[in-house]
Amino acid sequence: MYFWCSDTGMKPAKAMTVRLTEEQAQALETVASVENLPVSDVIRAAIATHIESRRRDPDFQAGLKGRISQARKLLDH
Repeated sequence: MYFWCSDTGMKPAKAMTVRLTEEQAQALETVASVENLPVSDVIRAAIATHIESRRRDPDFQAGLKGRISQARKLLDH
């Protein structure tokens, strides 16, 4: 399912389901409440931070390059 987030100016987004423990859900809702943000904005910010940290992680980059190399070999056969 895709939708347009006009309030944040985002490109079309994909809806996803995430399962959290009760403790995680309560902590997330508390953070969102204190920051006066929707829970979805807090989740998107956390995901963006995680992805950016992987982009800067040399070990992750090496693994990513290895996966790309494997995929190219598969396509070349």
